[in-house]
Amino acid sequence: MQKFWVSPASTGLRATAKGPSIRASAASRRGLQDVSITRTGRPIIRVQGGRSALGGHTATVFGATGFLGRYIVNRLASRGCTVVVPFREEMAKRHLKVTGDLGRVVFLEYDLRNTPSLEESVRHSDIVYNLVGRDYPTKNFDLEDVNVEGAERIAEAVAKYDIDRFVHLSSYNADKTSKSEFFRTKGRAEEVVRSIFPETTIVRPAPVFGFEDKLLNKLASVSNLLTSNRMQQRFWPVHAMDIGSALAVMAEDDTTAAETYELYGPKNYSMAQIAELVDREIIKHRRHINVPKRLLAPMAQAYNRLIWWSQTCADAVEREFIDQKIDPNAKTFKDLGIEPGEIANFTYHYLQGYRSSSYYDLPPATERERREEKKFMHVIDDQ
Repeated sequence: MQKFWVSPASTGLRATAKGPSIRASAASRRGLQDVSITRTGRPIIRVQGGRSALGGHTATVFGATGFLGRYIVNRLASRGCTVVVPFREEMAKRHLKVTGDLGRVVFLEYDLRNTPSLEESVRHSDIVYNLVGRDYPTKNFDLEDVNVEGAERIAEAVAKYDIDRFVHLSSYNADKTSKSEFFRTKGRAEEVVRSIFPETTIVRPAPVFGFEDKLLNKLASVSNLLTSNRMQQRFWPVHAMDIGSALAVMAEDDTTAAETYELYGPKNYSMAQIAELVDREIIKHRRHINVPKRLLAPMAQAYNRLIWWSQTCADAVEREFIDQKIDPNAKTFKDLGIEPGEIANFTYHYLQGYRSSSYYDLPPATERERREEKKFMHVIDDQ
C-alpha cells in the first residue's frame, strides 16, 4: 500500500507518491528514426550506444580468433551488437569474451568442412564476415581448401538463409592468373562468392601491421635471416585498427554491398625501407641474407613440411617478387570516411618490446632525431 503526503503550493494542493517512482520509459521507447529496414525487409534497431546498448546487428565473424578478428569483434561488441564467434580451438577464443557485455559474444564450435556447423553459425545473423584465410599449406588444409572451398561453403550458407550482408576478406593482388598460389586462390574465391551471393562486399587489405602481425614482428625477430629479391618488394602497409574500423562501418552502411574495397596505407614502402624503420626503432641491426629464389624456395618448402607453425613456405618466397597493385576501379578508405595511419607513427608502439633493457625507456626514433637536431646550430648561407 502506497502512502501519500500533501504539501501546500501556490497553485493548490499536490499529491506525491512515496516509494519506487514510476517514470515514463522514454529511454526504452524507440523512435522510427532508430529502426532501419534491411535488404530482406528485416527491421533492425540501430542506436548510438556503448557495449551495454540494446539493439543493433547480430554478426557472425568467421576467423575471429585470428589477427584481424579481434579488431572487428571489439568494435561490433562495443556498440551493443551480438557477435557470434565460430571457433575451432577452445584456448584461441578466450580473449574475445571480454570484448562485449554479458551475453553479447556467443561462441559456437565449427569445422570448415562441416556444412551444418556453418549454417548453424549464420542462421540467426544479419551480417556475416569471412576472415578465414591461410597463406601457407599444412598437412590438413592446403590453400585451395581454405581460401576457395571454405569461402564457397560459407557463401552457400549465407545464401541459403538469405543473410542481409556478407563481407569477404580477400587480399591485395588477388588474381586468378597470379604466379603466387595464395593470390590465385584469393582471386578464385572472389569469383566464387560473388557467383553464389552477388551482394558480397569484397575487401582487399594491403599487408597489415599491428600487434601479432607478420610484418613488423617478423622484421624485428632474429629468425628472419634468409630473404630473397633483396627485400625490394613494394606495398602500402595498412594499420590493423583501420581495417577493423572499415569493417565495422560496412555493417552500418548498406551502400557498401556488392562493392570491392582496396584498403591500403598512405605511403608506399619497400620491404628494405620498413626493415630500416624497424632497426632504427629497436636500436639493433637485424641481418638479412639474400638467397636466390631457386635455392630458397625448395628450402622453404621443406622447412614448411618439417614444422607445424607458420614460418615460411615456397609461395611466400614467390610473393617477395610481386609488388602490390591497386585496382583503380575499387573503392578505398576515403569512400568510408576513414583516414589511414602511417606506419612510421606506430613503430615505437609495436616494437618497444624488442629493445634491450639499456634502451627500453628511450623515446621514439623520430623524437630522438628531433632532440639530436636541436644540439646543432644550422647556418644558412644563401650568398
